[in-house]
Amino acid sequence: MAEWVDKKVLMIGAARQGIALSRYLAQKGASVTLNDRRSEEVLQPIVEELMDLDVTLVAGSHPPSLLENVDLVCLSGGVPLDIPIVQEAVRQNIPLSNDSQIFLEEAPCRVIGITGSAGKTTTTALVGEMARQHYAIRKPENLVWVGGNIGNPLIQYLEEMQTDDLAVMELSSFQLEIMTLSPQIAAVLNLTPNHLDRHQSMSKYISAKAKILMHQTQDDVAVLNRDDTNVRDLFSEVRGRRITFGLNPPHDKQDATYYKRGKLYLQASGQVAKIMNADLVNLRGTHNLYNVLAAIAIAAAGTFSLQAIYDGIINFHGVPHRLEFVRNWGGADWYNDSIATTPERALAALQSFDQPIILLAGGRDKDLPWEKFGRLVREKVDHLVLFGEAADRINKVVSQTTGSERPYTIDCYQSLKEAVQCAAEHIEPGDVVLLSPGGTSFDEFNDFEERGRRYTQWVKELS
Repeated sequence: MAEWVDKKVLMIGAARQGIALSRYLAQKGASVTLNDRRSEEVLQPIVEELMDLDVTLVAGSHPPSLLENVDLVCLSGGVPLDIPIVQEAVRQNIPLSNDSQIFLEEAPCRVIGITGSAGKTTTTALVGEMARQHYAIRKPENLVWVGGNIGNPLIQYLEEMQTDDLAVMELSSFQLEIMTLSPQIAAVLNLTPNHLDRHQSMSKYISAKAKILMHQTQDDVAVLNRDDTNVRDLFSEVRGRRITFGLNPPHDKQDATYYKRGKLYLQASGQVAKIMNADLVNLRGTHNLYNVLAAIAIAAAGTFSLQAIYDGIINFHGVPHRLEFVRNWGGADWYNDSIATTPERALAALQSFDQPIILLAGGRDKDLPWEKFGRLVREKVDHLVLFGEAADRINKVVSQTTGSERPYTIDCYQSLKEAVQCAAEHIEPGDVVLLSPGGTSFDEFNDFEERGRRYTQWVKELS
């Protein structure tokens, strides 16, 4: 465990990760400067939250003078590596770190880390439920901690953790790109274009994700999607045991999970166990079947009991803002899929329904391709309601895509609230109204959670 007393740390970014890490380091005796480009007025609640600690706030910009005599520079997930102050820190050979790296350095217990372009939150939450079911019987005196890029940063619970606890951690490419440690169990769910506005290229994005595997040892376990070509390319990076997951049975006796004739199976150490009938899964869509198969494989790596795996799946009904049913109004079912911040995620949501669809899409684009999205909209969406900064771009792609006569209408609005009101005018009994944006929320909201909450509020206010 690191010695933090009298260390001088610069924390760039006063988001939840930066706040949690600043508090942890200051409580350990470090002198922390918390730096954010937002104004001091906006950050005043954070100042009050940390006022009892040795944390100094510098707001409004990132002056290079903050690097003087600094021992460590830590970054919140949203802080890119190419801003001048970070590049200058690298030039001066000042080490970079973040809350996830420091958590892995100091965690007293085993850690499961989960990453991927899509499905991270659902899979992490499901593995957490399986783990709780297992620990309730096998280790009732110990706790399962779920966090990271989902919920709260795990660094804020570090002092409470015990050796026989378990941490289940969602990890983003933003966190992984500077990390030099890997969790004992590491899962890569899939690798499709995402965050190219940050990483500039698909190869750099994959390199960031791959770091979850690169620092494992021969005693560790990697869980990988064998149906994803980009993930299969990472098989050579595996240092220890490998467990794969996919829809079809593997061609050999490798440790794996798979789907066959309506049932989910685990194959390990040459033995095959039926986990359950797939129709007992409470989640819609093929993409969620992959998430469940991944979670079973991760649970096998964690040596959870088969009963705990089964009970975890049966008791899991999804996460907020992921294909979340809001209400039936006007004869239509309204769903909140605000967590879909890429075209690929919106595609998965669309493929989960067979009913006529009114789709609300938009937000802020991440420089990702929309062509596949445009083709599926042509096939499945009756009414397309676009909103936010990306509306014009999506409209152009869909309008230029050849295919069926769908969508019958395309409407563009500046705000999500206007889009909800427009959707309400189009509905017919039996429709599905689906918010699955494909873009981030940052043009109008603080995050996808706020966007999902406001959407739910406006839908519930319809009368």
